[in-house]
Amino acid sequence: MKPISCVFFAQINEMSGWVVSWMYGFFMKYKSEISPHNRQARVGVLLLNLGTPDAPTPSALRRYLAEFLWDPRVVEMSRPLWWLILHGIILRTRPKRSAKAYQTIWTEQGAPLLVTSQQQVDGLQTRLQQEVSPHFVVELGMRYGNPSIVSALARLKEANVQRLVVLPLYPQYSAATTASCFDVIYQELQRWRWIPELRFINGYADHPAYISALADSVESTWRAESRSDLLIFSFHGTPKRYFEAGDPYYCFCQKTARLVAERLGLEEGAYKVTFQSRFGKEPWLQPYTDEVLAALPSQGVKSVAVICPGFSVDCLETIEEIDVENREIFLTAGGDSFQYIPALNASFNHIDMMFQLLLQHTAGWPLSEQDKLAE
Repeated sequence: MKPISCVFFAQINEMSGWVVSWMYGFFMKYKSEISPHNRQARVGVLLLNLGTPDAPTPSALRRYLAEFLWDPRVVEMSRPLWWLILHGIILRTRPKRSAKAYQTIWTEQGAPLLVTSQQQVDGLQTRLQQEVSPHFVVELGMRYGNPSIVSALARLKEANVQRLVVLPLYPQYSAATTASCFDVIYQELQRWRWIPELRFINGYADHPAYISALADSVESTWRAESRSDLLIFSFHGTPKRYFEAGDPYYCFCQKTARLVAERLGLEEGAYKVTFQSRFGKEPWLQPYTDEVLAALPSQGVKSVAVICPGFSVDCLETIEEIDVENREIFLTAGGDSFQYIPALNASFNHIDMMFQLLLQHTAGWPLSEQDKLAE
């Protein structure tokens, strides 16, 4: 006869085995129900833009600028030296000044860049789902600030996106913008067990639909008002040494301007390419937009139209810097008429351009309802 203790422990051991077995079966059943193997595979589109602070306040600007200006793609400088400059000088002075500028453009809905970017997401997703497949999912990610790229990828993962096309809304590729977005995506996907099939769109500086949309916006402004003496293509600047190190951004800017001018039938002297938003004392891409505008009236140019093709959404650099500051510079210098031609924003032409671009880059991907990955 076995001792009572032995029988007791034998029963406990048997019960434990049954509990473990039941729990394992329950877990596998639950896992099977939620596993992406058994869910509809979706095609994801990740729209990316630079970003915006969460609020037009010095504290929010300090957080935003700290993330933005610490990116080694944005500021290529010795990290220890740049850390001292950034935290010792810039973040002590610039946030308060930048907050005042943001306050002039902030709306009840929030930052114009974020509000319009979400409109782009909604418009593009509606178009894709209605005309291509209901299984398209479009998300928005900001390189700096919120919603972050990482959070956008998490939402796409939750939606069971197994094929993903990334579209940074920087038409002219630069290491300081497009490549920086790719850095974040690569870093995040290193943590994933199951990486989606991935396609990146490096840029679209010469895409026919993009050129057509820009030309249409210029013509629309001239029809509504009057044709200016000079059309200025103002692009965001970068340090000149980035170009000398091999960054192709400058060349893409020139190509976009030339193609739009050709589409409009403009002669060489009827348009000019300039660069805005320089920061610091080192030489940036030239000529500078503000200096050109200050000099034009004395050269006999009394009316100008300014378009900023590198900005897919109107933001601080277009609304406040171009349409306010640079307008005042030109008119104060003796100019008579200053036209700012808005960014493409969430216009039909812009959504259509993105739609066409995505059709090209998702070519060959199955999109039917039966497109499920094998178990």
